[in-house]
Amino acid sequence: MKRLMTLFFAILFNSLVGVMFGAAVGIGPITAAIAMNGIATVASFMPLPANVLRASVYKEIWTGELVKALRDGLTGTWLDGVPDMSSLVDNDVIHLVDVGADPEVLIDNTTYPLEVEELPDGDIAIKLVKFETKPTSITDDELYAISYDKMARVKESHVSAINESKMKKAAHALCAAGDTAKTPVIATTGEVDSVTGRKRMTKSDIINLKAKMDALGVPAQGRRLVLCPDHVQDILNWSQLFEKQYSADTVSGKIGRLYGFDIYEFSNTPYYSAAGAKLAVDATPSAGEFRCSFAFYTQRIFKATGSLKMYYSEAEKDPLYHRNLINFLQRFVCMHKKADAGVVIYSAYQNPQG
Repeated sequence: MKRLMTLFFAILFNSLVGVMFGAAVGIGPITAAIAMNGIATVASFMPLPANVLRASVYKEIWTGELVKALRDGLTGTWLDGVPDMSSLVDNDVIHLVDVGADPEVLIDNTTYPLEVEELPDGDIAIKLVKFETKPTSITDDELYAISYDKMARVKESHVSAINESKMKKAAHALCAAGDTAKTPVIATTGEVDSVTGRKRMTKSDIINLKAKMDALGVPAQGRRLVLCPDHVQDILNWSQLFEKQYSADTVSGKIGRLYGFDIYEFSNTPYYSAAGAKLAVDATPSAGEFRCSFAFYTQRIFKATGSLKMYYSEAEKDPLYHRNLINFLQRFVCMHKKADAGVVIYSAYQNPQG
C-alpha cells in the first residue's frame, strides 16, 4: 500500500511539473504530463546518482517561486512604478549609456561601493550588487516532497529579507551625501523634542522641500516623498488631512498625498549627522543623528534586477546534523539617472540639556 501511494504521488508530482513546464513552452497539458512521467521513468533506469534529476527539478521550482514573490514583494512600495531597466542587464552588468544616466554623478556614488568599469568608448559599466540571505535548514522530506507550506514559509522569509535589504540600499543611494546646489539637503525647523533633541518636521518644512524641487525644475507629476517614521508622526500631529489619509490606507504602499507629493513611509531611510552629512548604510547612529526623509522624481531614477541563484547543500553531506541548507542570491541596483531631481530633509538637533 505504501509503495502504491508513493507511486501515485510520484506520478501526480511529475504530471504537475510537466503541466507547469508545458505551459511555459506552449505544450498541451496532457502531452507535457505524459512526457514528464516518461522522462522520470527512463531516468529511474539510468545509473545516475540518487535524486540528481529530482533535485534539479525542485531547484527550478523553488527558484521560480522566489522570482515571482520578489517581484510581487515590491508592489505598492515606494519603488513600485520606478522605471525598470532589467531588460538591459547583461551578465549582471548594466551600461549607464543604455539607461540614459549621468556617469559623472553615478561614479561618485558611495553607497555600495559599486563595481565600476570605464570602457574605451566612454561608456560606464556597473556590476549589479548582490544580496544574499543566510541559509535556512530544511529536512530531506521537506525539500524533496515539495511541502508547499514549508516552501511558503521559506519563500516568505527569504523574500522579505532580500527586498528589505534592496530597498534600504536603494534609499541610501538616492539620498545625497551632503547639501549642494543640485542635491539639496535641508534640516527640519520645528520644536525640539525634550528627550532626543530632535527638531520636528513642520508644514513650512514640507513647503520648503517643495520649493527646492520647483527650483530644480522637477515636473509636478511623478514626485514622491518617502517619510521616515519620525516625520510621519510629526505630520500626523499637525495635518488632519494627512491623518485621515494615513488612517484610511490599509492596502497600498502610498499613505497619502501632500503638496504635490505621493507620500510613502519607509523605516530604513539613511541616518544623517547633526551637520547634515549622510552616514554609511549600516552605521550605528550617535546622539543627534536621526533618519531622514527624501523626495525624488520617478523618471530620473532606475532600478534593475539581475540573476537569482539558489544554493543548497544536501543532508547526505552533513553527517553531524543530517540537514539540507538553502539560501538565495539576487543581484539588483537602484540609482539616479541624474542626481538633480531629489531633496533630502533630516531632523536638526538641539541639545535638550542646553
